[in-house]
Amino acid sequence: MTVTTVSATPRAWLFGEADFRRLWVVGVVVFAVRWLEMLAVAVFAYQRTGSPFIVALLTMLRMLPMALFGAVVGALAERLERRTALIVVVVTMLSSSLVLALLAWSNMLEVWHVALASFVNGIAWTTDNPVRRTMIGEVVGPERMSAAMSLDVGTNNASRMLGPTVGGVLLATFGIGGAFAVSVACYLVAVAAAIRIHHCNTARPAGAASVIARMIEGFLLVRHDRRLIGTLVITVIYNTFGWPFTSMIPVIGQDNLHLGAVGIGLLASMDGVGAFCGAILIAFWAKPATFARFYVGGVFVYLLMLPMFALAPDAPFAGTVLLITGLANAGFSIMQATLVFLAAPPEMRSRIFGVLSVCIGIGMIGFISLGVLAGLIGAAWATATSGAAGIAAMVLTRRWWRAIAA
Repeated sequence: MTVTTVSATPRAWLFGEADFRRLWVVGVVVFAVRWLEMLAVAVFAYQRTGSPFIVALLTMLRMLPMALFGAVVGALAERLERRTALIVVVVTMLSSSLVLALLAWSNMLEVWHVALASFVNGIAWTTDNPVRRTMIGEVVGPERMSAAMSLDVGTNNASRMLGPTVGGVLLATFGIGGAFAVSVACYLVAVAAAIRIHHCNTARPAGAASVIARMIEGFLLVRHDRRLIGTLVITVIYNTFGWPFTSMIPVIGQDNLHLGAVGIGLLASMDGVGAFCGAILIAFWAKPATFARFYVGGVFVYLLMLPMFALAPDAPFAGTVLLITGLANAGFSIMQATLVFLAAPPEMRSRIFGVLSVCIGIGMIGFISLGVLAGLIGAAWATATSGAAGIAAMVLTRRWWRAIAA
């Protein structure tokens, strides 16, 4: 098969592209299950161990494969037919959730089981940018990439509203086995959507440049492109000092705000509510000249909110702060993929997305340090410290990212 040509469908009606709809459905399911399982696993692990470090470690294990294999996956994606790769990835995640569901219903589930599954799902997660989002860009074309990412990230954020809430309800009602059973059902929908995708890329022959050579080319391109350097520096800061705080939401919700599983799920969903609203606003109002400002400004606001959430006196205030972090996160997450896609040469996009995955994976350092710090001074003060450190990092690295924000 040959590469699908970009349709003349108007920018405002991306859902007119059948393959975009199917890729979008796969993303919706994968994102929703990710947030559902992260909440359920975090509450399960904290109830079993009472350790904030273990909770942070489980989230970190989902990111570790990005740091270890992100560049490899990005280079390897050029040798693969991405539709087939996407189907394999979704089936792998379905199998992982099925095994965990069976273990849970048999009363045999242990923390090490969910730790191993988190790592396996992290490997699958590493493929999202080089495979699924690269396919989205190929289907809709560069001129509609920002709108496509707004819809894709917007529904990701919508799943962050639904996923934690459903996860909390399932955990309180049916136990963790119920949460994983719902994951299996959702993944079946994603598999069906992936199988129906028609778009296929032309995989490069095995005799082309080696995977290692492609990896090196990707890193060299980043090194000589100021736009990519600035974009990736901010990615590292966000994923090291910002995003890890989400692993502390269940801990702070239980210890500081005295919430149960359902209350923690509702609290965690507020970040998704804000992000979904932000994605809608960006889809309608963002222009190319403002992409970088949304990106940089979003990270600044996000980091500023961390101490406020950590020291929130009650659940309503904490929920309001999470709503604002969601709005800020929309600017960052939508523009991250958009800026990288637009800056990278078409023939190297998978490789650059692989480098992006590595930068995201570096955030595992933040999860480890936040978990250790939470064990020493408590989850609230550790979260506040992480936010302050992130602001300092943004100020100190301005020389690298100011070019994209000019």
